[in-house]
Amino acid sequence: MTRGRAWLVAAGCMSLAGAAVHLATIVGGPDWYRFFGAGEPIARAAERGSPVPALMTTGIAAVLGIWAAYAFSAAGFIRRLPLLRTALLGITAIYLARGLLVFAPSAFNRPDLSSTFILWSSVIVLGMGLTYAIATALAWPELPRRGLVATVAG
Repeated sequence: MTRGRAWLVAAGCMSLAGAAVHLATIVGGPDWYRFFGAGEPIARAAERGSPVPALMTTGIAAVLGIWAAYAFSAAGFIRRLPLLRTALLGITAIYLARGLLVFAPSAFNRPDLSSTFILWSSVIVLGMGLTYAIATALAWPELPRRGLVATVAG
């Protein structure tokens, strides 16, 4: 894998960084939930000791970790994961859709989230989506075409 490898590594590192920030937020507690824009209801739930904020945040971190694994798999650093092409397209689409949310007028009508959070998180996620898009486009010709059954079978 040569085409797009650096972009794939960058994409994977971005997803890993996102996962790390989410895990650090759990450790940082309610003030970190507030700082990173999770909203006051989530921060208050964390203050009360509710497991819900930590479970949600752990779930997000896990998804981001899986997305990083797909980027690293496409770059050839770990074994080929199933449905590699499909996953990269889906990851790219989700990141881009979330990033483009900043252009939806209703995005700023959320009293539980600050406008600053919506703006900056959208810009960051849009950058991640563009990185995945460029990486996937460059690497596409070299990505394996075999499906899930062929991948599992070896």
